[in-house]
Amino acid sequence: MSAALSPTRRWASLAVLVGAVSLLAIDATVLYLAVPSLTAELSPTATQVLWIGDIYSLALAGLLVTMGNLADRIGRKRLLLVGAGAFGLASTLAAFAPSAEALIAARLLLGVAGATIMPSTLSLIRNIFTDQIERTRAIAIWSAAAASGIALGPLVGGALLEHFWWGSVFLINLPVMLLVLIVGGWLLPESRNPDPGRFDLISSGLSMLTIIPFVYTIKKLTGGAFGVTAAVAIVASVVGGVLFVRRQRRVDSPMIEVGLFRNPAFSGAVLVNFISVFALSGVLFFFSQYLQLARELSPLRAGLAQLPAAVAAMAAVAAVGFLLTRLGRGRAIAVALLTGAVGLAILAALEGSEQLGWVLLAVVPLGLGIGVAETLSIDAVVSAVRPAKAGAAASVAETAYELGVALGIAILGSVITVLYRFHLTLPADVAGGVATRAEDSLAAASAVLAPGSAALEAAQEAFVSAMQATTLIASAVMVIAAIVAFTLIPNHKDAAPAEH
Repeated sequence: MSAALSPTRRWASLAVLVGAVSLLAIDATVLYLAVPSLTAELSPTATQVLWIGDIYSLALAGLLVTMGNLADRIGRKRLLLVGAGAFGLASTLAAFAPSAEALIAARLLLGVAGATIMPSTLSLIRNIFTDQIERTRAIAIWSAAAASGIALGPLVGGALLEHFWWGSVFLINLPVMLLVLIVGGWLLPESRNPDPGRFDLISSGLSMLTIIPFVYTIKKLTGGAFGVTAAVAIVASVVGGVLFVRRQRRVDSPMIEVGLFRNPAFSGAVLVNFISVFALSGVLFFFSQYLQLARELSPLRAGLAQLPAAVAAMAAVAAVGFLLTRLGRGRAIAVALLTGAVGLAILAALEGSEQLGWVLLAVVPLGLGIGVAETLSIDAVVSAVRPAKAGAAASVAETAYELGVALGIAILGSVITVLYRFHLTLPADVAGGVATRAEDSLAAASAVLAPGSAALEAAQEAFVSAMQATTLIASAVMVIAAIVAFTLIPNHKDAAPAEH
């Protein structure tokens, strides 16, 4: 059992789990820098570009609750290894996708495979590290890996795109997943719920019925295409949610223990997780395009430009213990989120500046704040349940995270697109199909307009204005998350809240 593991094996196991989650985080953002080159080759519409970036997280969000419960039943290690193999196969399909539609389908498969990996990493940590102080430190490292992976994705993508075609950003997954399969199969301990009860297919279906139509409706609303189908979808989502909650209260082995949400440390942490990631992901998705298309940096330089955020996220490991012991959990999370909000506000003010260095310094407080807030909120969620239910608790935290990513990209991404078109005024000599393409997105404009032309400069200026306004909106959202943390999450100064 994991409780008997030696310190060396515990931390070596953590290294394997961190490697897996880092790759998943990198895969969420590695494609950002490839948008211009895949746009030139596959000619996706602006909506398809959003789907390419978004569907990975949507699939994760829709399946995490099911996969977290499945891991508790069949074994967290077993599901992790199955997911690693499937992730490698889906990566190969994505790398050689011949069309935008095929790439969207491959990203969907990547999300399904990722959903089998994510809950297992956190729930294994919950069972491997039984000491509260050690567990908080391990989750801090896990969170730093996830946060820095998001920031390192563009760097990895930039390095690959400097020498290879856009599909190479997916092939990097293969050697990492091979190592997870080999080393993880040998090193990781197996763990499962010793008394899981029967797997509830009805609850699994209701959880997906709740999440998927909800996200579909949000995308329709942000695209300005709300109609009968979207109305039916939101009704289905509400009905699915009500039925899911009612069923969880009645069955002997619920997927999610609804009573946990009466614990302010748990419910507040889940809500903070969602709101803060919503703000962050919507900005990050277009920040890489800003660096490449508006600042005209090469893919590699654009990736390097985001390195300060990755370093700051990793530095959060050192700051977590200090803030927790001096401020308490709720206040520490609130201060971290306010730090991130200040970073976003500074970023918005500087995105139009000629000095790129100041822009890059603004992402340091953003990375640091998110790193600390994610560590403490995830620790609160996972530590609130007994070890046997670790997979289910981890899936709740990660569902909130992935929904935040998906909705952040969908909503804030759509805001950027609307504001870009509002601010764009093309010269009179740009008309017809060229004008239509230029109005679609900056990526499309860069593909059809001559470098250095007045029309392209107008498109770049419109995009920067749209980014500044949207980044300010994201900053305000992060302030709301800080208020939620300060109000709902108790100020425990120990490593974890009391278990339930």
